[in-house]
Amino acid sequence: MDESVLVYYGGGAAVIGAFYLWRHVQGTRKARALLEESRQAGLTEPASLHPKIDLARCIGCGSCVAACPEHTVLGLINRKAHLVDPTKCIGHGACRTACPMGAITLVFGSEKRGVDIPHVGPDFQTNIPGIYIAGELGGMGLIRNAVEQGRQALEAIAKNGRRGSGEVLDLLIVGAGPAGLSASLGAMKHKLRFVTVEQDSMGGTVSHFPRGKLVMTAPVELPLVGKMKFREVSKEELLSFWEKVVADTGLEVSYGEKVEEVRAEGEVVWIRTTRREYRAANLLLAIGRRGTPRKLGVPGEEASKVVYRLIDPAQYRGQRVLVVGGGDSALEAALSIAEEEGTDVTLSYRSAAFSRAKPKNRDKVAAAEAAGRLRVLFKSNVKEIRADEVDIDQEGTLHRLGNDAVIVCAGGILPTPFLKSIGIEVETKHGTE
Repeated sequence: MDESVLVYYGGGAAVIGAFYLWRHVQGTRKARALLEESRQAGLTEPASLHPKIDLARCIGCGSCVAACPEHTVLGLINRKAHLVDPTKCIGHGACRTACPMGAITLVFGSEKRGVDIPHVGPDFQTNIPGIYIAGELGGMGLIRNAVEQGRQALEAIAKNGRRGSGEVLDLLIVGAGPAGLSASLGAMKHKLRFVTVEQDSMGGTVSHFPRGKLVMTAPVELPLVGKMKFREVSKEELLSFWEKVVADTGLEVSYGEKVEEVRAEGEVVWIRTTRREYRAANLLLAIGRRGTPRKLGVPGEEASKVVYRLIDPAQYRGQRVLVVGGGDSALEAALSIAEEEGTDVTLSYRSAAFSRAKPKNRDKVAAAEAAGRLRVLFKSNVKEIRADEVDIDQEGTLHRLGNDAVIVCAGGILPTPFLKSIGIEVETKHGTE
């Protein structure tokens, strides 16, 4: 071959190689910077389901980095994938699917922070035959995943051969949130004899979101309806969509009916609610993880001005409001109230950073604080609530604030005692599947 041709092709290869080396160095630098930023801010604990990477199997191809819909959760450092921005992960699972080496598993919790998860099999059945769990209670807080779990759980129930007769239903579904509604539509599709009960209102946890909150991240299949094509939609639009689905399909839900006791009796599950007793061949628990709201346990908390979720920010116009918590619900509540005219909003959180909240909400709170629209007290704890004041301790410094209302957004207590009373096994996950 002519020497000039070799020089030409050799030079081209060198340019291409230099380009890829430059891109690798830039990518590593960016990933290291994000990881260090997360560490400095104390944002190192993933909030929910997240990837665990087997570095021995990872070949550093970057497929997982490119596949992540949140864009900055994963990064390549020393030609290996790392979780560099953990709190942005919301459990899509696209990284696991994209990895050609099977180096990624999806896990709950970490060595530092355990997460209680009911034990269920691949078909969403618990250790008790005929009792299933899907959605947020099983650790799937992402709406798309909850809808899909509800659909899949119902498909498993439709195939398991357990059927009722006479007064025994084929299925009782508890919960009318994303998983419960999806499963209910699936039950209609398979012509099962079923009842769906909901202790609150349609939408489950979604109905408790602040006004205007954006939800949904990807399209998902809904039985009888087809694909929900939302990518980003407000709480109100999503609830309106579900209301139309319920009306169009004729789905019946018994609202305001709470389950109080469940017993497995051979091939039948006995369920007692606040209204009546049911017997069913199958039971699907599609309830949220919040259970009972977590309280502060301080003097004055029983006052009527203390509530545990935000319904309408406008009702706090012109008031002095304390919001307690560091998750998305707390940040969104504080932000929406701060937009009301004449409000004085303080956000109190026991930790040093909003590690459980989405970056978008963290950024909005930082901007609102810089603009003087609200105040943030990190490493603080409420000590006492009085008629027109609250006492907050911040690392030994007492803040006594004028106050008209307190909104506690500290999450809920997982209904572990309820699950254990049924006999369902609950496992504390520390970075395991």
